[in-house]
Amino acid sequence: MAKLILTHEVTGLGAPGDVIEVKDGYARNYLLPRGLATAWTKGAEKQIAGIRKARKAREIATLDDAKAVRDSLQSKPVVVTARAGASGRLFGAVTTSEIAAAVTAAGGPAIDKRKVEIGQPIKSIGDFQVQVRLHTDVSAQIDVRVVPEA
Repeated sequence: MAKLILTHEVTGLGAPGDVIEVKDGYARNYLLPRGLATAWTKGAEKQIAGIRKARKAREIATLDDAKAVRDSLQSKPVVVTARAGASGRLFGAVTTSEIAAAVTAAGGPAIDKRKVEIGQPIKSIGDFQVQVRLHTDVSAQIDVRVVPEA
């Protein structure tokens, strides 16, 4: 088992600054090469404190604030424009960063693209459901409407 410090949020493992233990192969082949974690050492405790402080500054502070943000996000659909062919099929797919930018453009809060979870890739025109993790206990189900560029 390898002891690591997460530097990015990994679904199912934890948030930045968390100390985790995972199997050696998972650490060596996935987490470390992608820069999602660093090796744990005694001297890294200062690094952990810095990561946690930065996370607190970015994170939605309380559960009530997260619920208020969830309610505002779920109240109106988010519109994303994309290049599409005549059949309604997109050239590429809608990304999490495009959805996060569309939420901000629609007057919503600035959300991190890593908090947006798309079930199946969005590759056509239409309405889709997307999950946004706002807090450890609160997530929002938002409607995304994909329209063709004019």
